[in-house]
Amino acid sequence: MKRLLLTAFLFVLFVAPAFAQQSQYLGRLSTNPYDPASVSNPYGVYGSPYSATSINNPYSVYGSPYSTYSATNPYTINAPRLYASDGTYLGRLSANPYDPESTSNPYGVYGSKYSATSINNRYGQYGNPYSAQAPIIIGGETNRTRIRARY
Repeated sequence: MKRLLLTAFLFVLFVAPAFAQQSQYLGRLSTNPYDPASVSNPYGVYGSPYSATSINNPYSVYGSPYSTYSATNPYTINAPRLYASDGTYLGRLSANPYDPESTSNPYGVYGSKYSATSINNRYGQYGNPYSAQAPIIIGGETNRTRIRARY
């Protein structure tokens, strides 16, 4: 019995964390170069081409064209996810035009320029360039969950 408990404890301690993936905040999808959380700010943590948490860094996990979690990999299905500030899921920030959740898929719900939940619809509330609320980018976790924006 002690051996079984010890084995279960060691499994939980060492093996289970390998299966769990952590979410990583990657900034806001905004064109404002002065916002510290914007991916368009080249001097900010999330927009710098040298930051490990930037989608603009071609050598980072989230910006490399070869990483499975990258926004620039045209074959990935685990790209960073976009959420509105109210928690609405807005798809994956991906260069993959065949992924149904990709913002680059012109025929998908999140990539169509006519969809209400698309960042490509410039007349909608999420794609309007004059909107004060920029979508939040979350990377790392593979399953889609609805979260509350606290950033």
